[in-house]
Amino acid sequence: MRVMQFKGKKNLIHMQLQLMRVRRDLSQSELAAQMQILGTNIDQQAISNIENNKRVVTDFELACFCKVLHCTERELLQDYYEKYGL
Repeated sequence: MRVMQFKGKKNLIHMQLQLMRVRRDLSQSELAAQMQILGTNIDQQAISNIENNKRVVTDFELACFCKVLHCTERELLQDYYEKYGL
């Protein structure tokens, strides 16, 4: 099985996801419930694993996170763009 990582990270949104979730006063369970309404198969433990950089995020999940958190993909990927100057 191929390990999916970028420079040792499972995903690039973990810090911004947690920051935006907390700013919007959502628990991990509440975020997971809203994601499930959009058709994702995600639960509180998966959100925890994403925020702790232990789980990969799919493109569909990224789009749904943006919809639930009312942000753009670029905002969730802010740390990546800042670090790599893109």
